[in-house]
Amino acid sequence: MSVDPEQLTLAGAFDAATEDRWEAEVLKVLNRGRPEGKELSTEQGLKRLTTTTLDGIAIAPLYTRDDWAGELGYPGVMPFTRGAVARTGEAVAWGVRQLHEDPDVAVTRQAILDDLERGATSVWLRVDPDAVPADALGRVLADVQLDLAAVRVTSLHDQAAAADALLSVLKGSGCDLAVVKGNLGIDGLKHAALHGTAPDLSAHRTYVAEATANLPGVIALTVDVLPYDGAGASDAQELAFAIATGIAYLRDLDEAGIDAEVAASQIEFRVAATADQFATIAKLRALRRLWARVTQECGVPEPARGATIHAVTSPRMFSKVDPHVNMLRTTIATFGAAAGGADAITVLPFDHANGLPTPFSRRIARNVQVIAAEESHLGRVADPAGGSWFVESLTDELARAAWTVVQEIEAAGGMPEALASGDVARRIGATNEARSRGLATRAIELTGVSMFPLAGEKPYAAKERPEAPALNGLEQIRDAEVFEALREAAWAHEEKTGAPPQVFLACLGAQRDFGARQGFASNVVLVGGLGFAESHGGTPEEIAAQASDAGAKLVILCSSPKVYADQAVPVAQALKDAGVERVYLAGQLKEAGEVPEGLIDGTIALGMDVVEFLDSTFDLLGVSR
Repeated sequence: MSVDPEQLTLAGAFDAATEDRWEAEVLKVLNRGRPEGKELSTEQGLKRLTTTTLDGIAIAPLYTRDDWAGELGYPGVMPFTRGAVARTGEAVAWGVRQLHEDPDVAVTRQAILDDLERGATSVWLRVDPDAVPADALGRVLADVQLDLAAVRVTSLHDQAAAADALLSVLKGSGCDLAVVKGNLGIDGLKHAALHGTAPDLSAHRTYVAEATANLPGVIALTVDVLPYDGAGASDAQELAFAIATGIAYLRDLDEAGIDAEVAASQIEFRVAATADQFATIAKLRALRRLWARVTQECGVPEPARGATIHAVTSPRMFSKVDPHVNMLRTTIATFGAAAGGADAITVLPFDHANGLPTPFSRRIARNVQVIAAEESHLGRVADPAGGSWFVESLTDELARAAWTVVQEIEAAGGMPEALASGDVARRIGATNEARSRGLATRAIELTGVSMFPLAGEKPYAAKERPEAPALNGLEQIRDAEVFEALREAAWAHEEKTGAPPQVFLACLGAQRDFGARQGFASNVVLVGGLGFAESHGGTPEEIAAQASDAGAKLVILCSSPKVYADQAVPVAQALKDAGVERVYLAGQLKEAGEVPEGLIDGTIALGMDVVEFLDSTFDLLGVSR
């Protein structure tokens, strides 16, 4: 084959890239500024760039062909890793399914209409005492063409009432029942998990029989693992609980004499999509792979083994503080869910954690999907992450980690027994302990919450949710809660006293000396909603006088190692002599040289426990919590 001399070879002037060359360039960066003889080795450098997930999966900084040697396969065929069906290139390749839970019938009716007219393809309703009333379902759906838009219901408290209400609406609609679609939301193990009650699957057979006999387009059962994600489950645990629950439902329906293929067709999975886009992609791919293997063993024909997946932006990742950042989180989660092959996606409004949504927040949530589909063309490519050595490796490791948990659950009696015995709660509790440490030290970062907090932020006003009946099962939490509690305490203190609780930053030397540490320290105090005053230069006595005039009880020294060596000790001594109770240093204590015992009370540095520091500071400043 001849080479066209006019052809532009973009990489022609560069040497071929190799892993060794990449490692050498990485070490140059990591060793920049390190003393001679203290440079990191290649192994040490790569270890610093490797992270470990809560499931114990090591995420390397670089993946090559050697990290994954499996066959890529195709969408729509075993093992369905690449998709339950082969996408045909249409613009909207997944269902845009928005959630409605406002008990105001008129508001919900209009919101449903707005969604369907502006990009949504199906309707999802929460039917509960604090959400859409069961007896109002017909009214909120009055404008919906039920033979065109599928309707799904869910309930935290009375699944049968929600299912019966939807059945009544569908049967009374005048539509051809052979073409209407939806989901009755029956999920006995979800109810047991949320309420701490004994698992009861008695309703499953009734509603499966009703759906298969009279409404062939309606699915009766949902395997909803959002409660486990909401309680703090890891990705592998969420996968394992989904598969173990599906197995329990297949086993129960088999005992009722329901064919395995029919039983599998009556199950839809609902999982969390998070701001970790690669974990979300891998999780959805792994779920299909695992479910295909289970249904294969159950004798389900190959075309019916692909899991139907509804992905929902994880409520656990939402923050009340700086809630507009939730738009970024949901955008990333939507990308992950779409690239992972979700059949339907729900984007919760950015103010979901604050209260009920507004028309604006609903519009933004809906448009995240519409833009991803119609402008970014995300759905036109089947399994766009397929073949990535990282994604394939992560998919495989997640699937294997989840399957290990499934085997343990099955060996102990299955998912109903795992819930009843407290095994599920214990597993999630251990994960939460590890996550709490990561959140407190900011190894797990929350933008706008624990990292880059918004200075001068005030509480976000949202429409309050009605009081909900208590749930006595798995406690539903959010990652941001510990930081939100601090921020709310600071706001309450400001409202009570007229000023936010405040610390003092003693900036030593010139801007070039203190700028980086001042920025770091100010972000730490802003995480707790604290205010701060600053001094820029001056003698130790002048700095101490400024701190005293500001009424400072706690001062943070901010500067470079070179300046600390000369000024940290005398400034700290002057501050203590002026009555300052605590002095911290932004950086490493050794940078200050020989420090008299008790003169500097601690450091502000990467890896510190920010929650512990802020708790201690609030106690010192008299901030009630």
